[in-house]
Parts: sequence; C-alpha cells; structure tokens
Amino acid sequence: MSTGHGPTPAIDFDHPPTDPFPWLEAWIAEAMRLPTPNPNAMTLATVDHDGQPSARIVLLRGLTRDGARFFTNRESRKGRALAAHALAALLFHWDALDRQIRIEGAVSLATDAESDEYFAHRPADSRVNAWASAQSEPVRDRAELERRAEAMTARFANGDVPRPPHWGGYRVSLERIEFWQGDKYRLHDRVRYTRRNDGAYDATRLCP
Repeated sequence: MSTGHGPTPAIDFDHPPTDPFPWLEAWIAEAMRLPTPNPNAMTLATVDHDGQPSARIVLLRGLTRDGARFFTNRESRKGRALAAHALAALLFHWDALDRQIRIEGAVSLATDAESDEYFAHRPADSRVNAWASAQSEPVRDRAELERRAEAMTARFANGDVPRPPHWGGYRVSLERIEFWQGDKYRLHDRVRYTRRNDGAYDATRLCP
C-alpha cells in the first residue's frame, strides 16, 4: 500500500486488480468530492499535423469502458490535431489527494446524439458563445469578441440555440492507464495498465 500522505487507496500496488476500470472510477469519484472548482479538469495532449505537440486543459464529461469523453470546437487547434492524428494523452492531477491518473489511447468522435444532449444542457450564454467564438483563430480584441457574441445573441433571440455543426464530443480510449500515488519522500507508487488485443489488461509496477 502507498506510504504517501494522501488517502489510502483501495488498492495494493504490489498486487493490483486485473481490471483497472473500477479503480479508475473510484479515484475519479473521490476527486469529484473535492471542494475545488473543476476536479474533473484534465490535461489533453495532442500532436499537430506537422508533429508539433500541444497541451491544454479540458473537462471530463463522461467515463465508460469505451473511454473518457470531452467536448469542444472541432475546428480548434486540438480538433485539427485530432483529425490529423487520432491519438491523445490525458492527465489528471489532484494535489489534495497527491494522485495522478494518465490515460493514452485512440480518439473517436462522440455520436451526434451524445453531442446534442450535452450541448442542450449547457448554460444559454455558453451555447451562444459556441457560435460566436472561432476557437483558436486570431481576433483583433475583446471588443470584437463581444460584438460577435452580441450578434449571435440577437440571432438566437428566440432562445433556441442548436449545436453548431463544428462542435461536438471526443472519446479517448483506455488503451493505457497509469495510477500514481505520491509519497512525501518521492518514493511514489505507480502502476501502468496496458490493454491487450483480447481487451484484458496487463499491469506493471513502475519505479517513481
């Protein structure tokens, strides 16, 4: 078991379970109870068409055995990168728990139904601004952004704001999952799971 100063994980790092998914769910559920603004924040790393890596924070908006889901403008830099290389890495880090989770895998598009459902539950202003912002594209100043938002607010004054065709979800498959529990003297616990062709996982303990 971990000797770190975070909460004791329900896991023996020397004898990890064969199925990492319940462990993954449990750690994320515990993090979601933290009194912090966005405990579901995760770093998304991608590679552009020219091989340039980039990373940014997105929010986890669903987790199943099929993968970790998030939503964004598909014409943004990350959207273009995922169109060129449909592979991504995710990183969760929770200081309060002294834990990290890393996920790597192939990326697929969420269905239109999933994207529509999530978009419909966003605040009205967020839905309008999904139309107003050409994410990742240059803009002259804040005033220009606000003019675009005002124009879209007028366009959708009847309150019906449909999902933009360029906006939707992605799912990062759980091909590799790593659990990290911190130790105050840097002798951290790490276990990496790698999914085999038959869908089962191999677990490997790693040095910190």
